[in-house]
Amino acid sequence: MASNEPAFGTSAPSAPLYGDAPGENESWEEWDPTEESVRSVRGRHRVAKQRGGLARSSTVLGVGVIAAVGAGGMATAQPRPPVSISLPDSLTDNLPGLGSLPGVGGLVPGGDGADVSESPAARADQKIAGAPLTMAGLSTGEAEAGVTDAGEALRARILHQAEQQRAGAAAEAKAAAQKAAAEQAAAEARARQDAAEAKAAAEKKAADEAAAKKAEEKRLAELAASYSLPVGSYTITSTFGEAGSIWSSGHHTGLDFAAPTGTPVKAIHSGTVKSAGWAGAYGYRTVIALDDGSELWYCHQSSLAVTVGQTVSTGEVVGRVGATGNVTGPHLHLEVHAPSGTGLDPMAWLQSKGLTP
Repeated sequence: MASNEPAFGTSAPSAPLYGDAPGENESWEEWDPTEESVRSVRGRHRVAKQRGGLARSSTVLGVGVIAAVGAGGMATAQPRPPVSISLPDSLTDNLPGLGSLPGVGGLVPGGDGADVSESPAARADQKIAGAPLTMAGLSTGEAEAGVTDAGEALRARILHQAEQQRAGAAAEAKAAAQKAAAEQAAAEARARQDAAEAKAAAEKKAADEAAAKKAEEKRLAELAASYSLPVGSYTITSTFGEAGSIWSSGHHTGLDFAAPTGTPVKAIHSGTVKSAGWAGAYGYRTVIALDDGSELWYCHQSSLAVTVGQTVSTGEVVGRVGATGNVTGPHLHLEVHAPSGTGLDPMAWLQSKGLTP
């Protein structure tokens, strides 16, 4: 019967497991390994020690992630019932508060050593901080209003924003329509104003022309009172500028008033007799100088009634109609000369004085 000897006895085994074989005077002893006697092995067989009574386990990391998500304000859009999470007292006692976390304490009421206000906003922040994850992402105003579901709050925000956008578009369209209407009204007002101004300008022009015509008529009437036609009864037989061989210059230089011999010849305007006597082809001629330097020539008279240097007035008789000089019949040949000596058209000159031959 075979004996059940231990694996390590007094006799040496056929193949040692660890180290060198014992010597002749050495013997094998039973090996009872402990934690202190086992050599530290790198890798997966290393035993980790707990520090401070809190292990870095996946459970703790999961709790930290959940707390960070809750503090970040993320919310699910689907309505779900609140999830209650409970931890052992040994873990919750050693978890750090949210207020002491770097970058998070300033977001949590009472964090970073700040006093918690008793205002409604502070109470709403406390309510959000202590609420389940379904309330994460709610604003202070929503929390004060009693909103408890982040999904519904998000939906309400989207609808509110869409309504604001529609209202803004309607307001812009209304403003554009009002602006177009105002511009059209302004254009119509400008057109009416331009038409009114044009009408007023035309009326003013017509009024000015009428006033000028009236003033000219008055002036001519006043002149006519101081000017007079040289013959009372006459016929115009030749005018200024007519061409013909009967005139030595080749054209007529005056205005002819045909009248019977002896018809009185009167001074057209007051002046001074410059000459009175025979003048060759002009026959008996009387020259009267006016105050402005112009000269009036009365020619072909049958007799003279004034002398040189004599002052005559308008309508005073200066001679008689005759047929002396180069003539074809009795008539008064009237010439008008400017102060420079240039011959003027007697018809136009008389008309300028308010007289119509």
